[in-house]
Amino acid sequence: MSADQRTGPFWDFVSGRVDPPPIAALLGFELIAVDPDAGTIEVGFTATDQFRNPVGDVQGGILGAMLDDTLGPCLVATLGPEQWAPTLELHTHYLAPATVGRIVGRARVVQRGRTVAFLAGELTQRDVVVATATATALIRG
Repeated sequence: MSADQRTGPFWDFVSGRVDPPPIAALLGFELIAVDPDAGTIEVGFTATDQFRNPVGDVQGGILGAMLDDTLGPCLVATLGPEQWAPTLELHTHYLAPATVGRIVGRARVVQRGRTVAFLAGELTQRDVVVATATATALIRG
């Protein structure tokens, strides 16, 4: 089923039927690929000068938001149109500094039950892993 045939907030955004959520717009979210059957997603972000910390790197909280905006949609893409999945816990590891520019996020659904899902993902910049995360989400609807 194509994105145009699917419904729900994520698919409505992906297909252009609604404006992006404000956080997606702020982070420069761009869907690169999504496979709901495999439970995987790849997205791009644009880190701007506004995201820099005092030493000039992208602030860690921004990277955390990018990870949350990678892992969350990875799960939401697998859900029905009336379901959503707030993040219960996000555990982040910062591995290398990220700079202004393109950052790519990749995530997968590690395990999904009826009400809880476990997710894992990473952010890369110029083929360097800059941060990884695992998350737990509560499936509601």
